Amino acid sequence: MEPEAKQSDSGKTSFSPVVREVLVQNKLGIHARPAAMFVKIANRYESDIKVEKDGEEVNGKSIMGVMLLAASMGSKLKITAVGPDAQQAVEALVNLVVNKFGENQ
Repeated sequence: MEPEAKQSDSGKTSFSPVVREVLVQNKLGIHARPAAMFVKIANRYESDIKVEKDGEEVNGKSIMGVMLLAASMGSKLKITAVGPDAQQAVEALVNLVVNKFGENQ
């Protein structure tokens, strides 16, 4: 399901946001390596990506922003993407988190 594109009066195309919530499941949470993996995947997409934890929202394409969330195991993240590939971006990022960033713990 692709995000709905709308043409505004100014002639610009706007997209509906795609939003998913996911729990951090790896034992060490989002430390440097998982944050780098998250940002690397986020930067593959054209869409704007935001990540929110406990009301604090950061740019999902910024390593510093993602690390500053200090998301530990059990933290709930809200991933929001807006753009032409928002659905694919959110799915890829949710899969990364659900699969514990490739960690065994």
